[in-house]
Amino acid sequence: MPTILTTRRPYAVPVTAPLRALVIKTTSGTDRPEAANQALTVAAAAVAAGAQVSLWLTGEAAWFGLPGRADELVLDHAAPASELLELVLGAGTVTVCTQCAARRGITGDDVLPGVRIAGAAVFVEESLAPGAQALVY
Repeated sequence: MPTILTTRRPYAVPVTAPLRALVIKTTSGTDRPEAANQALTVAAAAVAAGAQVSLWLTGEAAWFGLPGRADELVLDHAAPASELLELVLGAGTVTVCTQCAARRGITGDDVLPGVRIAGAAVFVEESLAPGAQALVY
């Protein structure tokens, strides 16, 4: 099992715990850069910790599923969104919402390699899997 560090003043204490699957949904894009970056940061950190991660790009975040669009998210004191997204794509799952894609004219041919388009039934299935934790930003 991986070791996770939790911060307890005044020391960082290693805690050994099984990692749950993490389903992260963000509706925020460049319209809400802090929320969008937070979702990407948490997803990348969870991947780095060895968790099974599924990142859902919905609403304005759907644009991040297209080449170059994550570069448009610029936020002081934050890791570049494109780098965070690349980390998640390397070891997790990234999904653009079906309805969100349709409303924006995004097709499967438009998205980054490794990004899928899927709907609510898949999101619910992943979120309700035994041991899964869902977070929405």
